[in-house]
Amino acid sequence: MSEAGSKTDKPSYHGHRDRLRERLLSRSGDSLADYEVLEFLLFSANSRGDTKPLAKRLIAEFGSLAKVLSASPEELAKVKGVGQTAVGSIKIVAEGARRLAKEQIDDRPILSSWQSVIDYCRIKLAHASTEEFHLIFLDKRNRLIAIEQQQRGTVDHTPVYVREIIKRSLELSASALILVHNHPSGDPSPSQGDIRMTKEIVDAAKPLSIEIHDHLIIGKSGHLSFRGEGLI
Repeated sequence: MSEAGSKTDKPSYHGHRDRLRERLLSRSGDSLADYEVLEFLLFSANSRGDTKPLAKRLIAEFGSLAKVLSASPEELAKVKGVGQTAVGSIKIVAEGARRLAKEQIDDRPILSSWQSVIDYCRIKLAHASTEEFHLIFLDKRNRLIAIEQQQRGTVDHTPVYVREIIKRSLELSASALILVHNHPSGDPSPSQGDIRMTKEIVDAAKPLSIEIHDHLIIGKSGHLSFRGEGLI
């Protein structure tokens, strides 16, 4: 086959990949649509094929780029055309974003980096499909000791065990806590159960000089701060 024939037979998506790469590098990605960002991510999972159809299929299946990145490996693998390499390509980006956000609250007083706390919690929980209850443990200087998931529940309920929260706080010598949980419904408004549970934790922590700085509820549409609402 002649050199000219080889160029003619070259799949058109090779040029498309080059153009996407150029747009990403020259304009910081602002010009890329959500499906194009996902398409770019999938290049590593399919070095020879056209990844645009799969990228659009994933967006259609989950509803947005954020929801694709937040989907579990099991959910992603159910989509036709998504193999383990593609799952890995997607999940490593989500993990990188989480670590980048966490680094913004490491080794600095949490209360002076409050927006970074919100950003981390939103990346971690805003698009989770079930309720999760997390604890942010702080030392006496309000620096981060640990962030741990205490419980994972159903789409609208997470069991919370006050005794276990206090026990773990004492094990870590925590002086303060931030409570965090998500509402998969998207609405961060607190339920009466949320308010009652928060009061029980505050009452149990107070005699031990453990301060509850806040309880954050994370939803797709935003977040709610118990302290900001006067609920603590």
